[in-house]
Amino acid sequence: MRWLVGWSSIAASFGTVGAVGNGGEGRTVHPVGSQLLWGDPDPLWAVGDWRPDEIRVIGVATPEGAPTARLAVLGCCGATDEQLRVGLLAARGGAMRHLTAWPGSYTAVVQIGRRITVAGDLAGARPVFHTPWANGTAYATAALPLADLIEAQLDIGHLAALLACPETPEALGDGTPYAGVKRVPPGHALILREGSREITGYEAVASLAVAAPQVDPVHAVEGVRDALVEAVRARLTAPRHAPETVPQDPGPVPGMGPADRRAARGGPVAGIGADLSGGSASATLALLASGLPGLPGTLLGHGTGAGERLLAVTFNDLTTRGHEDELERARAIAANPRLHHVVVAAGEEALPYASLGTGALTDEPGPSLVVAERHRRRLAAGSADHLVGHGARQVLDAHPARLADLLMDRQRRHLLRPVAALTKAEGPSAHSLFVPLTLYRAARRLARTSYRTGLETAAGLLPDANRYAPDLATPADASLAALAWSRPGPAARWLTGEALAEVSVRLQAAAIRPTSVQRPGEARARAALARSAADHRILEQAAEIRSQRLHAPFLDNQVVRAARALPESLRVQPGARAAILRRVLGGAGIHDLPPGWGTPSQATSTAVTRTGLRTALPELMALFDAPLLADAGLVEARVVRKALRAASEGEPLPLDGLAELASTELWLRRLVTRRGTCWTGTAAPRQRAVAGGVVPSRRTLQP
Repeated sequence: MRWLVGWSSIAASFGTVGAVGNGGEGRTVHPVGSQLLWGDPDPLWAVGDWRPDEIRVIGVATPEGAPTARLAVLGCCGATDEQLRVGLLAARGGAMRHLTAWPGSYTAVVQIGRRITVAGDLAGARPVFHTPWANGTAYATAALPLADLIEAQLDIGHLAALLACPETPEALGDGTPYAGVKRVPPGHALILREGSREITGYEAVASLAVAAPQVDPVHAVEGVRDALVEAVRARLTAPRHAPETVPQDPGPVPGMGPADRRAARGGPVAGIGADLSGGSASATLALLASGLPGLPGTLLGHGTGAGERLLAVTFNDLTTRGHEDELERARAIAANPRLHHVVVAAGEEALPYASLGTGALTDEPGPSLVVAERHRRRLAAGSADHLVGHGARQVLDAHPARLADLLMDRQRRHLLRPVAALTKAEGPSAHSLFVPLTLYRAARRLARTSYRTGLETAAGLLPDANRYAPDLATPADASLAALAWSRPGPAARWLTGEALAEVSVRLQAAAIRPTSVQRPGEARARAALARSAADHRILEQAAEIRSQRLHAPFLDNQVVRAARALPESLRVQPGARAAILRRVLGGAGIHDLPPGWGTPSQATSTAVTRTGLRTALPELMALFDAPLLADAGLVEARVVRKALRAASEGEPLPLDGLAELASTELWLRRLVTRRGTCWTGTAAPRQRAVAGGVVPSRRTLQP
């Protein structure tokens, strides 16, 4: 895991209570395995296996007596040194948005005298955390190091909100699973001045009274194309890194080639690669990376390098059927001579819930923990820099609540095609005849419901979530449930009444709190994107392969901004994501796509999850024999075991909710059994986070 950490203090010199003094003397507290970027009075460190080109520090010459001005950019950033200097000069004048406008995925830290600005991203894949410490404020891009620094206990109320309403920012607030550690919301920056902190947004807020000017659909799609091409180009132009050769290749093995032996050792291939699942998102990135024109030194101006072929990895699950069409589409796309296709076949050892007893401790819990082993097997066959299509659905697709936004803008005619598509998906039945009217009424009700009323209604329904939880058996049912300001998550039905009541109080408090309210569809879409980006971040940590970097260009700031400019009328149309990406590829000169490209495959994913649940049922029953979640008062072990057994037998229960429960329990067990701390030094904290290794009972917590 890689992160940066620093702090801002009131005193002009902080070396006596925890920083690095002049010349490196007086060092009392510093992170383990750190690299100092700048020192007192407000030090900054980079921690972990950062590559040399992933850390860039730029300073500008200042007149005698002027405050110091320097910028640190950590991650993959496509800006040149001159662009970084211009951005630093703009930041000196208060233009923080310039720090987030470069291609790539990175974290920017600016120091102007004693003022420090740390900019988070728009999606939430690179969050910023902060906490009060030693008469100042410490900040980091990971929550666990800050929890260690202040010896934090668990925030059980936040865990309850994370399970009950994972896509409701009002319930989660700015908290984290660690008491006292706060999160900077996506699209905001943390500003520190001699220990004092301020959180401010750097994006313009749309008005509720007047609709934003609609961008022409053609120009909007061109903007997405340009942003996505620049995002991929930023990865291609970065220096190549050869993975470490430990452990050594044992030599020839009968029936195994060099690539098979390397994959068995768990090391990536040198160079750049991409997922190729047959879907629209991964295929778009693979095709752009393999045929992106204009790169210097390439044959005929194409390809990822002079004679270099892009490694395209396709995962083939041998335990289920029904994904043959995806494999055929992947093979058709991989016929491109600039692609080297590798198919990773796996059986029961790569099902969801496999190898629950192994795995690294992540910064926070997330549903991806139960599928980490599945992804790790695919990524082990990938490259040192591997492109993935995570986030494309949340960035480009329209959340069902956007139908209410169309009604607010008096664009009723654009509801015809999405409503007709949902009616068709419902199938020929008597119920399908009422789908159009039901959806229209629900969208109109949401458009006329104020923010406060919507949250108060959700807070009133939440204590009865186990009875209120809707049946999401069809797409129409899921769309109807999503047409609300807030709704319970899939795991809410298994939480205790006390836990649900506490989350309900959080929603009621948020309803009366002053806030900049967005349109319901836009707000729900941003919350869904933040949830997806957070889960991608956890997956990066859980399935991490040494010497490998995962790149998700769809979560880059510039791609998210370009996608937000897409008109609502274009987003809500059936198959909008595939159509947009097809036009993106067409604008890049790629037109030959296999039949069925862009077809969704959610049914196959559900079948795989159920198969994995059935296979791992004994381990899951043992996991919830005496769960820590029950000790914290969030669930009843008997109820969860009953649900696991019923779901494995085919009962239509929300599998996503069971995955969230299992992931949170796994994370808790790994957290309380961890050894060591993130800090060292003579004045380092004496205890790690979750002091004493015990999950506190709900009775010991303050309301």
